[in-house]
Amino acid sequence: MRKLFLLLLIMTFIISILAPASFAAETDQEKIYKARMDLYSKMESLTLIPWYYYAAIDQYERSIRRVRNDIPKEEGLIGIYFKPEQWSGALNPNPDDTSPFSIGIFGGIGKDGNGDGIADLKNDEDVLYTFASHLLNYGTDEENIKIALWDYYQRDRSVELIMGKVKIYKTFGTIALDKHAFPVPLRFNYSYKNTWGDARGWGGRRIHEGTDIFAGYSTPVRATGYGIVEIKGWNKYGGWRIGIRDINNTYHYFAHLNGFAKDLKVGQVVEPGMLIGGVGSSGYGPPGTSGKFPPHLHYGMYKDNGHTEWSFDPYPHLKQWERAERQAKK
Repeated sequence: MRKLFLLLLIMTFIISILAPASFAAETDQEKIYKARMDLYSKMESLTLIPWYYYAAIDQYERSIRRVRNDIPKEEGLIGIYFKPEQWSGALNPNPDDTSPFSIGIFGGIGKDGNGDGIADLKNDEDVLYTFASHLLNYGTDEENIKIALWDYYQRDRSVELIMGKVKIYKTFGTIALDKHAFPVPLRFNYSYKNTWGDARGWGGRRIHEGTDIFAGYSTPVRATGYGIVEIKGWNKYGGWRIGIRDINNTYHYFAHLNGFAKDLKVGQVVEPGMLIGGVGSSGYGPPGTSGKFPPHLHYGMYKDNGHTEWSFDPYPHLKQWERAERQAKK
């Protein structure tokens, strides 16, 4: 009895140490989201451009900064990046200029967003207001905002990704969209291992750009995060497949399905755990080809960095989501 009491006492002590740390981390992230939302809402009040446009642009830039080596990682609340010469003006002898007056003379775009008389490249309000000023040069409606974005990024794909995020944020009314789900319900029988990068031969030599999750026919397939359906239909390699883009510029590819969820369509916003299809063995041929391999879900992840898109290993993410979901059920 005494040993049991001591064991319970030790477990209580450990939990008392770990729980506050976990709670503090969660609280810190909530504070960051609130501070960002305050900035987006303030900019909406100043410009009459809805907050979710600012959130989408900011998240797009934050995501590309985290995967590129030619631009610095974000340091503040806002992820939008301006080159120093873009901010202060290409001919400005002072690349660190913070005077709105002289910045304007030298053709820089830096603005004072918080009314302190300084246009600071490292100030979140100044950075966000500067991008807002660019949008206002074109107008406040969606079509003019899209034109402003194209003129700024000079890339159709960038505009599409940002507008997808606009729709996601507008749908859920929050930027706190971090939750994920394992692609098949944990109560079903399934198995998988890390096969990303393995050789594949059908249709020519290539590498396997994903992880195969083997399960029975018609095992439900679920969206793994918040996102928007970009592609739905047939591919000669992937069979019946779905592509979903999340708020981090990541494309989630679900292939070899035996069908799609009823009424699922391109442009639809999805959330973690939402049914999108079923496990099958379609692919490796013309539309309708099936049965050339055991039923499984091919799950791939691709990242867009503002210039191009590449495949990366989804296995660590799958293990993380699976583990988190199991722990949440305890």
